[in-house]
Order: sequence, then C-alpha cells, then structure tokens
Amino acid sequence: MLVMVGASASGKTEIAKILINDYRYQKMITYTTRPAREGEINGVDYHFLTEEAFQMQRNNREFLETVEYNGYHYGTAFSDTFGQKVLIVDPKGANVLHEKLNGLAVFFYLETPEAIRADRMKTRGDAEATITERINKDRLRFKRESLNHIDYIVDTAEATLQTLAKTIHDLYMSHKKKTI
Repeated sequence: MLVMVGASASGKTEIAKILINDYRYQKMITYTTRPAREGEINGVDYHFLTEEAFQMQRNNREFLETVEYNGYHYGTAFSDTFGQKVLIVDPKGANVLHEKLNGLAVFFYLETPEAIRADRMKTRGDAEATITERINKDRLRFKRESLNHIDYIVDTAEATLQTLAKTIHDLYMSHKKKTI
C-alpha cells in the first residue's frame, strides 16, 4: 500500500487521482461520519456512515486506524488494506498504519511551502478565512517531526502533478522490489 501524508493543498488528492488513472492503483475508500459533499458518491469517494454505525464498527475492531478531524470521524478498515492501493492520511493515521502494518506500506510525506499551498487554495476558490484557518491548523498537525516513519519526502512545489505522480510511482515500485 502507498500512503501519502501532506497538508492541505500539498497535491496529495490530485496525485492520488493520477496514480489511480494512469498507474492502476486502487483508491483506498475510507469511512467517515461527515455528510457527503455535492457530487460525492457513497462507496466511491467514502463510505458514509452515521455516527452510531461508525462507533459500532470501531467497537467491533473493524478499523485499522481512526481519527477525528473537524468534528467528524474517519477510519480505515482492516479488510481494505491489501493490494496496490493508495491512501491519504494525516500523521496520526500514518503512525498507526506503520505500527500495525509492519512494513507492508510505503510512506510518502508531501512537502510544500505554505505560500504555495495558500495560492493553490485561492486558485481552487477557497475563502480567505478558510485558507488562513487551514494553514494555521496544518502548521501544527502536519509537522514532519510528528511522523514516526517516512520512506520518502517529496517536494511538490515545482514539479507538475504528472511528474510528481511518476516520481512517487517509481519510488514505490523500487521500494517494493527491495523488500521482496
């Protein structure tokens, strides 16, 4: 499994889409209690659950890791963790995955300067207040030092998304060959 960690607007979601479309990775569909946004499809973007259903699955130990973010719960199911999949998590989730998967995942930290991330958020239409809030929260939440393990650090500031996806794919495949 390929795991990406990066702050808001670091490119992780767009890179994941390219890995899925061009390199035949499968998207790891995680579970959440947040409501679906316009255009999101249950079972494609997320598995949308009620708070009660999520807690029941957590109590049944069906999740490899869970996290609360912006008042909603998110979780990764044990049953979904195998194969050439791509997953985006925060540092807390990455730490749990590294501990529980014991070398079965390759971890990428996507690093991007705050000013570039803010510009990307403006370009995609985020409100100024939202951008400031996310930058401030991410400054604390996505410190590289908070990760217990990183296989590769990728600077997403200058390269195109296609180039970044190819770089990540090549590093992932090379890493897998070393561990076989």
